[in-house]
Amino acid sequence: MPKSRSEHPPVAELFPPQGQWTEAHYFALPDTNRHVELSDGRLIVPPHPTRKHQAALEALFVKLWAFVKERGLGELHVAPLPVRLWPGKIREPDIFFLAKEHINRGGERAFGVPDLVVEVLSPSTWEIDRNEKFFEYAKAGVKEYWLVDPDEKTVEVYFLQGNAFAPLGKFHPGQRARSQLLAGFEIDPAEIFSE
Repeated sequence: MPKSRSEHPPVAELFPPQGQWTEAHYFALPDTNRHVELSDGRLIVPPHPTRKHQAALEALFVKLWAFVKERGLGELHVAPLPVRLWPGKIREPDIFFLAKEHINRGGERAFGVPDLVVEVLSPSTWEIDRNEKFFEYAKAGVKEYWLVDPDEKTVEVYFLQGNAFAPLGKFHPGQRARSQLLAGFEIDPAEIFSE
């Protein structure tokens, strides 16, 4: 005889409380097409991205992918894919690149520290991308960090200098945002922002 609804535990009771999540709990989650991150024992599920966010992400990914592929530079991936910055700290960058000499950082369940990370800003993730992730990616050793802002139509590029990111530049439409890591890659921000 099937159990009545009242005999089934609420879904939330099947998982640990915030602050007590481990990587084992994280990797036991069912597959989803949502961003799900693990940070300081907390499970983080940001809101769905906006159309403007996705349009910028897709346009930049296509251009980066063509550049990386044509030159055989390594692997380029788009979220949602887990990246382990260090034990217990798993993020899902919008776009990330692994140089071919670091392909061994790719794993089946999670990738290791990428060489380049791109985050496309949304109102719901703006503060985390500019603050928490900015310091986390530098601490983990990400060599280059791009912040793409669809509202301001800007691209900011930072490169790792010692243990912190230094600005390469903030680029507006009509200018050429460029990568220090991927020598020769340049893009006018106007090319990635739909009207």
